[in-house]
Amino acid sequence: MDANFWHEKWQRREIGFHQPQANPLLVAYFDKLNLAAGSRVLLPLCGKTRDIAWLLDRGFRVAGAELSKIAVEELFDELELAAQIKPAGPLWHYRADNIDLFVGDIFQLSAELLGPVDAVYDRAALVALPAEIRRKYAAHLTGLTAGAPQLLVAYEYDQLLAEGPPFSVVADEVLGLYAGSYRLTPLARSEVEGGLKGMVAAVEATWLLEKAN
Repeated sequence: MDANFWHEKWQRREIGFHQPQANPLLVAYFDKLNLAAGSRVLLPLCGKTRDIAWLLDRGFRVAGAELSKIAVEELFDELELAAQIKPAGPLWHYRADNIDLFVGDIFQLSAELLGPVDAVYDRAALVALPAEIRRKYAAHLTGLTAGAPQLLVAYEYDQLLAEGPPFSVVADEVLGLYAGSYRLTPLARSEVEGGLKGMVAAVEATWLLEKAN
């Protein structure tokens, strides 16, 4: 993962990937995770997504991992929360009531630092990583969360027609990454309105991953 690429994105305010409201797929399908109120949800590579505010407003606890300190500090400002900040191994831990965000390389986040989570919502992480890193990421995330169920969003498009991120992660790859640990259920497939980055036809695919018996 090229840390400098993402740091420069935030420094230059090239954050077109940031949405001003909760993602419609989260709103539509989050209940599929069947979580009790107060459950703790991990958002890997979370940026300053408004999805966090949506989850907090509904009584869930949130954990996140994010490379950019700028993103995390802006998120706490927008939530009007004062963060308690302390080192956590090689990372920095920003916390307030019901929210814990870890700033740094997600591959340096351990299960011990993170603590237990009840589910994962991955809208931005898997698709942000190039192909050569995605298998490492999927294995790390599965171990990090003890196979907690996931709501996963992926894009599918002709990678030859546009550069990622977000990268194209087709159904066969999702199955190859996760079928050894999870039972996968496709929830929805929808065309990206106007095309990905306004350039190329793309499909947004939503998956439910549940721990295999």
